[in-house]
Amino acid sequence: MRLKAGLPNTANKLWRTALWLALFTILYNLAEGLISVYFGAQDEALTLFGFGVDSFIEVMSGVGILAMVLRIRQAAEGQRSRFERTALRITGTSFYILAAGLAASALYALFNAHRPETTVPGLIISIISIAIMWALVLAKRKVGRALHSSPILADANCTMACIYMSLVLLVSSFIYQVTGFGFADSLGALGLIYFSVSEGKEAFAKAAGLECCCGDEAGAVDHE
Repeated sequence: MRLKAGLPNTANKLWRTALWLALFTILYNLAEGLISVYFGAQDEALTLFGFGVDSFIEVMSGVGILAMVLRIRQAAEGQRSRFERTALRITGTSFYILAAGLAASALYALFNAHRPETTVPGLIISIISIAIMWALVLAKRKVGRALHSSPILADANCTMACIYMSLVLLVSSFIYQVTGFGFADSLGALGLIYFSVSEGKEAFAKAAGLECCCGDEAGAVDHE
């Protein structure tokens, strides 16, 4: 995967790293999402199912970053902001869709006093996810700051939100497994909504900031 020949060697390496991080994000979250949705549906565990859907949003965010990197290597520097705004809007829209779906599912489960069959898969998946996602956040932030790229930093925040969601999944799964408190799963799903809406708003705000700055990413990064 060759990057743009005109870029300085250091920038070339950074964009290549960003590309591989995006690819890893896509592949890992695709696997995590499929496993989480499967066990979430099988065990009727709403928080785990919602966490799996969030993993697919991470996939969409990764695809947006991957497309942005591939386009930047072929485009003039002045076109960079247009590609980055698109990546940010994809991420923001995906978070809003997740929040809406989780809200409907959580309210339905609360009104019907729904209880999951088990939350053991949620405990295991959340612990693995926290470890891997934390390493990804550190790598993405390092590359995003070096490249002055708001979308890569927003993608790092998206991954950070995944860590928060993993913690919500871990806590709600643990509480239910230990106490049998039936509403823990639904309350955990409501907790995921908060992070989804927050990250969606931040992504759109950064996209608007890039638009106002007419391609000057530095201001958005400093805001970070």
